[in-house]
Amino acid sequence: MIIRWIKSLGPGLITAALVFGPGSLTITSKLGAVYGYQLLWVILVAVVLMLTFTGMGARIGLAANTSLINLFREKWGNAAAWIAGFGLFFVTASFQAGNTVGAGLALSESLGGANAQWIVFISLLAISLLFFKSFYKVLEKVMILMVAIMLISFLLTLVLAPPDFGEVVNGLIPAIPKDSFVLVIALVASSFSIAGAFYQSYLVQEKGWNKSQKQEALTESFTGIMVLGIISSMIMLSAATILYPKGVGVSSAGDMGLALAPVYGQFSFLVFMLGLFGASFSSLLGNASIGGTLLADALSLGRDLNGLPVKLLISLVIVIGAAVALIFGRLPLELIVFAQGITIFAVPFIGFGLFLIGNDANIMGELKNKKLSNILGVLGLLVLLTLAVSNGINLFLK
Repeated sequence: MIIRWIKSLGPGLITAALVFGPGSLTITSKLGAVYGYQLLWVILVAVVLMLTFTGMGARIGLAANTSLINLFREKWGNAAAWIAGFGLFFVTASFQAGNTVGAGLALSESLGGANAQWIVFISLLAISLLFFKSFYKVLEKVMILMVAIMLISFLLTLVLAPPDFGEVVNGLIPAIPKDSFVLVIALVASSFSIAGAFYQSYLVQEKGWNKSQKQEALTESFTGIMVLGIISSMIMLSAATILYPKGVGVSSAGDMGLALAPVYGQFSFLVFMLGLFGASFSSLLGNASIGGTLLADALSLGRDLNGLPVKLLISLVIVIGAAVALIFGRLPLELIVFAQGITIFAVPFIGFGLFLIGNDANIMGELKNKKLSNILGVLGLLVLLTLAVSNGINLFLK
């Protein structure tokens, strides 16, 4: 029973692993370092919204006899399919360098050697995994391993520096400290991923599930997102415990690991860096899978993870990330601006499309959104619009 349950967790854990990358780790650490336990409640809100849209994605995957990109094409034409496919491809490709740099940093800091060498090694390793006989099964096993590494590493970090549980309870009471709004928005954006929710429909179909397996599909999807919330919470609690009392700032994913060593020893540093590698490599592979699969589907080249066009486009995302990481050594500001610009227009559109299809009785049948899903879905769409407006103001008016 337990073995069967673990095997069924694949799609949900893939979504959790690709959503939680070095960017999420950095933002969560920064909020804990600057505001202590005060913003723990934000993770809870982001998880509820992610559960809502991931559930929609899973139910669409069960109900539809075609892919979600094709549903966009059938309902609103080729332009809608291209906006969704190209939009998510460019967003994943733009942020891929950050995942690559994070994975390289974790290995170079803990094992030695030049960051560039590890970046090349990691990228070649990721591409090689694509060409195994069944890439989905390989992806599933790698993601489960990476999530296990993150859970164990960050839990050990928490054990080494236990939090104040009274403050933890207070942190679940909603409040927005002064000057924290922008970071709160960033945290919600990093945990509430429409790309991940959208891709859940593909993962459910790749798994071969059907309507009769609704409960199993939704349970594993929700379990994966709960794991995402637990990992995010452990990072914020660790930062609030370790960094906040000392006034140590966070500017990159590795900062908390570097801060651990002087006080808690080399072991704690290596444990945290192992977790950073898990977060970075899982996002590197997962992001590339999203971008490559959805672009191939938008171009009518197929969506099978074992299909050559899909593998080549996934490889392209990995190569773009490695090239940018090697040339710039980090995620350049210009690429962040570019990705944010696409996000402003594409992500609310994609989220709205997901919501409308989830309410289409002809497609969904008995799996159509229920009242609670619609209420939370509308709140999620308002959050996406707020994120888009916030990004627009930062890009064009500041």
